[in-house]
Amino acid sequence: MPQLPLFLPRVEPHVEPDDVTLAARLPPWIRLGTSSWTFTGWRGIVYDGAPTQADLVQAGLAAYARHPLFRTVGIDRSYYGPLTHEELAAYAAQLPEGFFCVTKIWDEATTFAFPAHPRFGARAGKLNPRFFDAAMVRDEVLAAYEDAFAGHAGPFVFELAPGPAHPEVGAFTRALEGLLGALAPRFPRFRFAFELRTRELLVPRYFDVLRAYGAAHVFNWWSFMPSLREQLRLPGALTARFCVARIMVPPGLRYEDREKECAPFDKIVREEPEMRDDVEALARACKAAGMKALFVLVNNKAEGCSPLTVRALAARLAP
Repeated sequence: MPQLPLFLPRVEPHVEPDDVTLAARLPPWIRLGTSSWTFTGWRGIVYDGAPTQADLVQAGLAAYARHPLFRTVGIDRSYYGPLTHEELAAYAAQLPEGFFCVTKIWDEATTFAFPAHPRFGARAGKLNPRFFDAAMVRDEVLAAYEDAFAGHAGPFVFELAPGPAHPEVGAFTRALEGLLGALAPRFPRFRFAFELRTRELLVPRYFDVLRAYGAAHVFNWWSFMPSLREQLRLPGALTARFCVARIMVPPGLRYEDREKECAPFDKIVREEPEMRDDVEALARACKAAGMKALFVLVNNKAEGCSPLTVRALAARLAP
């Protein structure tokens, strides 16, 4: 088993007595967690003392994973570039057995047309020739997880961010079928999930393709998508033996504006009761469908402090 580097900073979880009793009541198939774990605003909420961001980057995951309420976490930095074998081994060394992470796939494979953003340089506004490139995902992304992180690999999320163009529906579903047809047999133990940010792609054929390969739709609570409950009402929206929900930004709000409003992420800025109701409805539907796991990832921009939102959702989902 990979070993942690020497002389890591000591970071301890902050656990309230109610967290222990609440976690004991929460069904084991429900896995709540946050998007990342490196926020200093979570001192006294998730972490004891006053760890710096550098401390949390190096050793925060181990403390986070020892907190009883958190049964999953989002690895979001993988969206901006593949993680190496060494990076994944260092993460794995901090995690207990049975702790599964939800990992974003590199956006080089999930971007259809490059946004007008400086990081894309001359490619901004152009179509991406590597969109849904199965060989690239296999060799440059997933191979490292198979070697160094297989015991902690939860769902892999393909996030299709909006851009200057989106694929025509038929071309999209054909590309999706080609991607899953290549990846699912090669990685039978891995779970794949797809997060759309363009509502026009939520068509019956999309759900049919996911179901054929045991992949899941990501129920995302995000600025310009239908509500979680509206997505759940779509025929056949539950397509796999597991489910993923990502709770990110309230309807109509933009990520950047919400980030400024919520920083430093140490308190609830505004409760979102409809969102909480919808997560509860999704959990009921998953239970009725006999799901093996429901992964719910909460972003700070949802209500202001994702660990506090996790506590609130746990209280609703615990019998």
